[in-house]
Amino acid sequence: MACQLPADCLNEIIEYLEEERLTLHSCLLVNHIWCDISVRILWRNILNFKRYCKTRPLWVTTSILYTLIACLPNESKDVLYKNEIFIPALTSKPPLFNYAAFCKILSICRIREIVDKVLKKESSNNKVLVTNEVIKMFVNQIYSLKKLDYYYNQHNNNNNLINFSIAYFPGARDLIELRCSSNLPSNFFHQLSQMCHNLQSVTIDFRNNVSEELKELISLQNNLKNLTLSAFDYVSWTNIIPTLTKHSHTVTKLRLYSYNDNNLISFVSLFTNLQEFILSFNEETNFEDFKKLQHVKFSNLQCLKIPIQCPDPEYVMKFLEINGKNLKKFYTYENDKALSLSVANFCPNLKSLFIIFNNGEKDILKSIFNNCQYLESIKIWCGGSHLSEKEAFEVVANHSPKNFYELKIYYSSISEVSSEDLESFFINWKNRTSKKLLSLIIIREYYKCIKNMNIIKKYENLGVIKFEIKSYKEEEEEEEEVCNYFY
Repeated sequence: MACQLPADCLNEIIEYLEEERLTLHSCLLVNHIWCDISVRILWRNILNFKRYCKTRPLWVTTSILYTLIACLPNESKDVLYKNEIFIPALTSKPPLFNYAAFCKILSICRIREIVDKVLKKESSNNKVLVTNEVIKMFVNQIYSLKKLDYYYNQHNNNNNLINFSIAYFPGARDLIELRCSSNLPSNFFHQLSQMCHNLQSVTIDFRNNVSEELKELISLQNNLKNLTLSAFDYVSWTNIIPTLTKHSHTVTKLRLYSYNDNNLISFVSLFTNLQEFILSFNEETNFEDFKKLQHVKFSNLQCLKIPIQCPDPEYVMKFLEINGKNLKKFYTYENDKALSLSVANFCPNLKSLFIIFNNGEKDILKSIFNNCQYLESIKIWCGGSHLSEKEAFEVVANHSPKNFYELKIYYSSISEVSSEDLESFFINWKNRTSKKLLSLIIIREYYKCIKNMNIIKKYENLGVIKFEIKSYKEEEEEEEEVCNYFY
């Protein structure tokens, strides 16, 4: 039956399995057509473009690198041989496919990490040599590149030996997403600006002063939609702001990450078409610049996230008064009572919320549920000086809206909920008018034994809840609330 399906139909079907790696590997074994389609999807993002990802087993990383080396052209293999770099082949047979050509997402950082991990016994110079030859193969063979990740870490002396030139990289013309550091060689930005004018997403990690070539690249883009700026070690993005504001009418997602107070944010007032705004600064930031934003109307803003340090709650409350009606998501680590009440008053259309409640503030949570009738998901910090689990469970069971289905509990201390209170919560949820399955997610610093697992399993088996445990890091990565560009 599988052989009778046309290749284009198979391709449409197998595309849906992109995140199901084990299933895709099974598809490789069906027949030649299935294998040809599946291998292209598997290798499209083989280097894993996500900035945070679960660590792959060493054997997987080794297989990827050895396969890439097997695909190297003869001249590159000769270079490795002359430098006495001998890497055993996985098989005596030549590769079935030109795997490098299938890649549409290229991460220079990932290549370097894979080489360092697999060839850890090799000298630094040999690792750089292998990295350069693999990069050269990608540049020569990728025919349509969609995403590129290229960072330069000045603290690593080997970085200046990485040889990545795109002067003869026709595949880069299709590039739609670029992640880079500002201290890359200026000729890289110049070469890219000559061929690439359709970037939709740009992430810049500011490591030093911004070159004119980087400004030129940003200026020449026709439809920039997503913009992420990160600045650490007291580096500033100030002198690129005039270039960025040229795209103020097209950018809909803006993310600002900084560990210092040198970076202006008042320029955000020009980006009036924003749909998503993330503002992540460290605890020493005074946010005086946010004063200029509190009165600005962002008619399309649906997502506002302020992890780590929050501006003065009075500024945020005024901002919500003007912009809260259209918000679908609002996250902040602030635990100010007045700010929490303002969420209930100004954000009636929220679907997802994270805000911290102090112990005894269950009435505020109740007000939020009563006034935000579209709320589907909430994260609550429990334990210690924060809202108790018992209070949170009671309000969620009795006052959450009919479409509510996801409860995330952050633990700031050891769980204190009794087995009786937990089971009572599950029973109350089961008896609700709305029969939605509750997704209960426990978030804590490390994976630890969870109390009352027998009760949790009981109600999982009854189809009342779906249970999951996450670490703080996993949750922050998924929500893109933490941005760390150190390589």
